[in-house]
Amino acid sequence: MQIPQTGGTGDAGASISSCPGVVFLAPRELYRLDLKPGDKLPVETRRGAVEVKVRADSDVPVGMVFMPFCYAEAAANLLTNPALDPTGKIPEFKFCAARV
Repeated sequence: MQIPQTGGTGDAGASISSCPGVVFLAPRELYRLDLKPGDKLPVETRRGAVEVKVRADSDVPVGMVFMPFCYAEAAANLLTNPALDPTGKIPEFKFCAARV
């Protein structure tokens, strides 16, 4: 999963059952998972889980999930590590394994 970060971090291991955020998957992945745009999809990492609406995006490679950081309600920070750049103190551009 690819998540660009610009905000604070959430509590590790927290879970949100439903939120208005969105994840983007390759159209082929939606077909493989028998999903349609707008369907809810659970996204889980070792740090947490969220359930978000799914959208098709042909720019997202097959096998990858993209989740924008701009939806605070989606709690993307729950899914990644809380690392900050030691000099600038800004969250790093994050990648992590995710299960959908």
